[in-house]
Amino acid sequence: MKINPKNGVDQLLFGMKQSHVEAIYGKPNKQFKDDDGNCIYLYYNEKLRLTFYEDEEFRLGYIIISNPEATLLDKKVIGKNVEELINELPFKSWEQEDFDSTENHFNESNWIILQSEFGVIIRIEIGAIIKDNDEFDWKF
Repeated sequence: MKINPKNGVDQLLFGMKQSHVEAIYGKPNKQFKDDDGNCIYLYYNEKLRLTFYEDEEFRLGYIIISNPEATLLDKKVIGKNVEELINELPFKSWEQEDFDSTENHFNESNWIILQSEFGVIIRIEIGAIIKDNDEFDWKF
């Protein structure tokens, strides 16, 4: 499962509608609305959480991945030491936030969050890029 910074994951591209995603993965295992009215799809086998933004005509805008096969620039991510991976990646600007036992390492230019617990990455979050004019840079 290849993470493509600024674009999406594998065949999933930011800007796809629910019907496009369902043509690839089928119906989600679980579907619900969040507090903002966004539509959330959960795919258990792929270990994906997909967010379709309500205020953007339900376009795919955010992806959370917990799949152990996920790669970022050909490097496996899940289960890897977070400091080692950050040092191996070409993205140099990272902000860190602590939440009890977890930490988020955020790279704004690629809109990637590496979430770690006990120093090991447990999930990756990737979002669509927002352009200078406050509009999303849709890839689909």
